[in-house]
Amino acid sequence: MFLDGLDVSMVGVALPSLGAELGLSTTALQWIVNGYVLGFGGLLLLGGRTADLLGRRRVFLVALAVFAVASLVGGLVDDPTLLIASRFVKGLAAAFTAPTAMSILTTTFKEGPSRNRALAIFSVFGASGYSSGLILGGLLTSAGWRWTFLMPVPFALLALVVGAALIPRQPRADTGGHDLFGAATLVSGMLLAVYTVVAAPARGWTDPLTVVSFVGAAALLAAFLVIEQKVPHPLVRLGVLRIGSIVRANLAIVALFGSYLSFQFMMTIFLQSILGWSPLKMALALLPAGVIVAIGSPFVGRLIDRFGTPRIIAAALASLSAGYVWFLIAGSDQPSYPVAVLPSVLLLGVGFALGFTSIMSQATEGVDDSEQGLASGLVQTSAQVGAALVLALTTALVTSGSHSATAVAGFHQFQPGLVLVTGVALVGLAITTWPLTRHALSPRH
Repeated sequence: MFLDGLDVSMVGVALPSLGAELGLSTTALQWIVNGYVLGFGGLLLLGGRTADLLGRRRVFLVALAVFAVASLVGGLVDDPTLLIASRFVKGLAAAFTAPTAMSILTTTFKEGPSRNRALAIFSVFGASGYSSGLILGGLLTSAGWRWTFLMPVPFALLALVVGAALIPRQPRADTGGHDLFGAATLVSGMLLAVYTVVAAPARGWTDPLTVVSFVGAAALLAAFLVIEQKVPHPLVRLGVLRIGSIVRANLAIVALFGSYLSFQFMMTIFLQSILGWSPLKMALALLPAGVIVAIGSPFVGRLIDRFGTPRIIAAALASLSAGYVWFLIAGSDQPSYPVAVLPSVLLLGVGFALGFTSIMSQATEGVDDSEQGLASGLVQTSAQVGAALVLALTTALVTSGSHSATAVAGFHQFQPGLVLVTGVALVGLAITTWPLTRHALSPRH
């Protein structure tokens, strides 16, 4: 978890320097990020289920080794195609390590207070990695962008050694795993869906190839759903999708990640390209959110034990919504950091601290240990694909009338994107609070 947060934030800070040194166009540069998103989002669901079927320890260690090698290759190559390919392979590896790591946690700790505390610690490491990556990215980029790609290698090797020593062995599952057609349609459908979403802003949402890709992805995923209902041992038991709390958790993570990452994307452009801030200054400006998550997450487990996940998720999305609304109101071409930026950053930090742990807890509640990898992969797939879709729509709104995201004229051109992320957060809040409101209004017997 620390490693994933570290890698994503460091590479984001290093992109301008990387593009300048290798002479990459804006389109090529975005695929340094999108290549990772494509591999990660496309195979998360398969990665989680594979861990259930083949053994979590085995899948985790193999994928972690691939992650380390891909990180090393990415830091050594000069060819843009190889660099993007290494990011794609790294995303594939993360698609197996992320849900497997979470399912190891949820099967080790029983549902309830102990699991909630474990998930809170899990969140602390993610926030610490992301916050550290912002600062390290700013510092390492000044020495050379390659260091931001090479930095994860020793962390991955350390995790590999410790994982081999501490993670207990697990036998293969007795049933399942004989669904080759389901696996083929799932992987191809998810890859095509994620590719279409991340490529659409540059190509155009109404471009014939974009439309055909969307139709093809929908057809493949529809075929997957049909296959899963017919085969004796489905790769994904669709009954999981009939559990209301799990469905709401997956929609909530779309609202959380989609709005948060899109807002951060806009803030990065606004602070660096419009206000002329350095990468390090920008990182320090956004750092309070990560600090709040790191400090506050350990206490979220206790709040969940007392109030339940739905109320904590609702509070999280309310805090996020308030942060976006505040920046919409207080933002300007020359905003005051203490008045306009910092309050929004603090509200987002509170929202993310409350939301991530509680959503992950709700997404795995009531799921048998044999399907914890599936539930973990499902919620993380929702997070990544949802974030990619919201970010693509935000990018389209921010760059409308401009040739690139960095050619925006001022704060007013960010306002449609801010309205979008606010709307996404509010929709998530409405979905989360509806069962609570319905229960409160129902007549008592």
